[in-house]
Order: sequence, then C-alpha cells, then structure tokens
Amino acid sequence: MELPVTEPGPVRSEGLLLQCPYCDSEAMHKLAQLLLPGLAAVCIDCTTGDLFRKPSVVAVDMRKEMVDYVTQRSETFISDSLIESEASQDEEKEMPEDPFEVVSIFMDDFSSTKRNIIGHVSGWLMSDSREDKIDDFVQEMEMTRFWPLERREAIAEVLLKNVDLKTKYHCPEKYENEQRLADHKAQCSFRPVTCPNDGCRAKVSVRCMQDHDSACLFKILTCEQSCEKRLMRRDMDRHCVTVCPMRPMKCPFGCDSSFPERNLEQHCSEFLQAHLLKVLKAIHKKGFTDEGFKDHALLLEKQDIDGKLGKSREVRSLTNVVKNLEAKMKDGGSS
Repeated sequence: MELPVTEPGPVRSEGLLLQCPYCDSEAMHKLAQLLLPGLAAVCIDCTTGDLFRKPSVVAVDMRKEMVDYVTQRSETFISDSLIESEASQDEEKEMPEDPFEVVSIFMDDFSSTKRNIIGHVSGWLMSDSREDKIDDFVQEMEMTRFWPLERREAIAEVLLKNVDLKTKYHCPEKYENEQRLADHKAQCSFRPVTCPNDGCRAKVSVRCMQDHDSACLFKILTCEQSCEKRLMRRDMDRHCVTVCPMRPMKCPFGCDSSFPERNLEQHCSEFLQAHLLKVLKAIHKKGFTDEGFKDHALLLEKQDIDGKLGKSREVRSLTNVVKNLEAKMKDGGSS
C-alpha cells in the first residue's frame, strides 16, 4: 500500500486566505528520517514473541495507522499546547516546541499502544537486542523501498507545518489572492532551489543554501594544504592524506624537521651532510671520532661522481650508496 505524494500548493486557511506552501526542506528531510525507525520500532514491539507474525507482515497496516495517528495528533497540537500552557503551571509537563521532539513523542505514544506483553517489559525496551532488530528491519525496508524517502517527506511536510509552533521551519505568510501569493513565493526564503554544485541533486530552501553549500560534498574547493589541485569536498581527506604534494612529512633520516612532501628532495640536498653523519655512525659505531666522521663524509661526497648520495630519500638507500662507495674506495686503495 503506497501513500500519496502531492506537490505543495496554496492552502486555504481561516478567512479564505491562501497560505504559502513552502517549508524548510532540510528540516522536512530530517523529520522524514525519523519515520522509518519509528515504524520499525512499532512493528518489532507488536510482534516480539509472536510465532505467527513477523514485522514485515504487519508493516503495511502499522504504517497506515501510525501516519493517521501522528497526523491527527499534529492537527490539534497547537491548540492543545495553548490550552495546556494556560491550564498548567508545571513547566516540566509542557509539550516541547521542537518539531522533531514533538513528532518523536507522537510516535512513542502510538508505539506504546501496540506493544504486546513482552513489548511492555522495561528490560526489553532498553535491550540491545531490541535496538538491533529495529536497525535490521529499517535496513530491510530501505532495501525493498517499502516506504521511499520521497513519500515519507510528503508526510513529514504536513507534520512539520502542523507542529511548528513558532513557524521556524515553515513560511507563515497568507494572502487574499493567487497573484499576491505568487509574488511572495517568487521571493520566499523557504522556496526550494536545487544545489548548483555539479553532481549534487539536493533541493534546499533558499534560507538554508549557505549552510548546505558549506557542507556539500560536491562543492569544488582548493586543496586545504594549498597545493594547486581543485577537487570535491568529498575527496579532500583522501587527497590530503595520500597524494597531495603538500602533505606534511617528517624527515626519513630522523631530523627534527618536518616539511611538505614535495620539498623532500630539497631537504635531502640541503642536509646531506647531517644525514650522512647519522648513517655513518650507524654503520661504523665507534670506528671514528666526531671529526673523523665529518672527514669521512666529505671524502664520500667527493667520491660520489654520480650524485647518488644526494638522490637517496631514505636511510636504507643512503646506507647502500655509502657501502658501495666505501667498497670502491677500498678497492681503489688496495690496487
């Protein structure tokens, strides 16, 4: 059983005024995300311990009942809240104003009416097993597209407008005729627009576009480490860690220096003497005095006609070059 999806249109409110149909698309999406876990919880709780019924068997009926219940509760929410606030002085018992919390309360209330004997046991309600079953059923419904997001968003839009007491997430404007409403809609800050970033298909309210753009994974950005590469935000972390020539690295020879990777060649060239001394001391231990190590390093550099010492980028390769040069020097001295 599918629930209808309708395009938002002008709504006649009190006094035959036309109300702007737009709401915060990000908030609507967030609210729609709550509905599937809410339905899963109802289906799990009312079938737990029942050998003849599974959550998938009752899902269609529970979905319709839940939607009807929360919609009816939402339609009277504002008037009920005003009545309760006037009648009660206990602030802790007042209904919250946050739409997401309000709808969550509605779903919890509905769920409590459907729980079987096991579902009413407090230990079961707090158990990891229950949460795991709910998560598994949510995944099952997502894979089978039992309740697609766009259909949940249609329900969420209605709920959001009904429980948004302070009109923080929907446009409260009303007009007496179609023309004035149309003029307003063209400028309404809640009107939906498509993200301009190539590859992103998100539709966002104009008022939320700046926040969306600052987090959009498809936004093209200059490398955070200041290399010349321009890439999508979603690829930034991998680029900076794996291939960016400006990613920071420590000297492979144990210097205290750190520098961008593309400067490794320059660093190895500038600090060749210091790197040689480290390698020589590791090879020969106490075979030389400090001055002797320095003299031997200078002699190796003179013998390095091919410049292989300066081209070595890590300890092992430099050690091999040093040993080869020392072997040639020994052979030359014995011949």
